[in-house]
Amino acid sequence: MIHSMTGYARYEHKADWGSAVWELRSVNQRYLETNLRLPESVRAMENALREQLRKKLNRGKVDCNLRLHIEASAQTALNLNEDLANSVLASAKWVNEQGAAHGNEMQPVDALDVLRWPGVVAAEEQDMDALQKELMGAFHTALKDFISNRASEGEALNKLIVERLEGVETQVAQVREQMPKVMQWQRERLQNRFEEAKIDLDPQRLEQEMVMLAQKTDVAEELDRLIAHVAETRKILNKGGACGRRLDFMMQEFNREANTLGSKSIDADITAAAVELKVLIEQMREQIQNIE
Repeated sequence: MIHSMTGYARYEHKADWGSAVWELRSVNQRYLETNLRLPESVRAMENALREQLRKKLNRGKVDCNLRLHIEASAQTALNLNEDLANSVLASAKWVNEQGAAHGNEMQPVDALDVLRWPGVVAAEEQDMDALQKELMGAFHTALKDFISNRASEGEALNKLIVERLEGVETQVAQVREQMPKVMQWQRERLQNRFEEAKIDLDPQRLEQEMVMLAQKTDVAEELDRLIAHVAETRKILNKGGACGRRLDFMMQEFNREANTLGSKSIDADITAAAVELKVLIEQMREQIQNIE
């Protein structure tokens, strides 16, 4: 199975703590490029996510986005260090007493100041390992859907390319069928020109001229290579996998033969076939640009 480089997937994961939404989208790219947008609280997952994308994908510009929503009821609670708070209060009281002994006015102790003292109040750390594990599981589900979407796109591209390959075979068959008629037409045309010029040409010389002309206009080799390229392209498509670069190379080979066929053409029908071949090849090339 071949895969397209364009795809999209969205997966929403809901839990007691809130919800997470993964979004994956990709477009054409010569190599694999991954762009991640993650909340700072789970930034530690970035390397693991990139590694998973590298294992599953070969080419394409991939954007991965995580939207994380933590419910208010699931926010972490506050822990009060009572021993430290009492110690701070006792110290504040002692400072006030020392100040009063020297004639300074005693200052009331502000409870908020005590709470702000380092270590008096601490927030319970959320179990980030468990959260990241849960988020990674949701990511794998999104990635599976994403790859499935790219496979569906690839299947559609496969059908389009196969249709064009059949069109190439049709054009090759028409040219093969036309060639004997073209050579006969060229023979009669050459004879008529000699007759119009009133040149008494030896039959053997005429045959030599026809052989030379046939060699210049012989397209059998090009037609054979076109059919061989069709067979090789089908083989690549059937094998599947990351075959975009190989298919792109095959389109270059197709173009080379179509150009040669056009340059050797001495008949309007063969010229038209060469043009149609180039149209079919270009249509395939455009589709192949999307294949991984």
